Amino acid sequence: MLQQLLSKLGRKRSSKDVAKERLKLVLIHDRANVSPQFLEMVKGEIIKVIRNYMEIDEEALDIQLTKTASEEGDGVVPALIANIPIKSVKNAGRSF
Repeated sequence: MLQQLLSKLGRKRSSKDVAKERLKLVLIHDRANVSPQFLEMVKGEIIKVIRNYMEIDEEALDIQLTKTASEEGDGVVPALIANIPIKSVKNAGRSF
């Protein structure tokens, strides 16, 4: 059991996972007309802010930039879609 826990904590991303993530970034870049470096920067900033309030599963994190219809219905606008699995909430009793 301890070995399973240690293997999960020290789990390295496989080359398949890295390649899949890179392909996602390229596809998102094509759809949203922004560079993969920009998307990585946005993803890093989002993770940094969320870590202040929650423990998240970064391996399962999925952030995409796509296009969607505008609320006015007169065209398309960029949309940020984030699926961020939350493991726990920090300082749940804290008021803002």
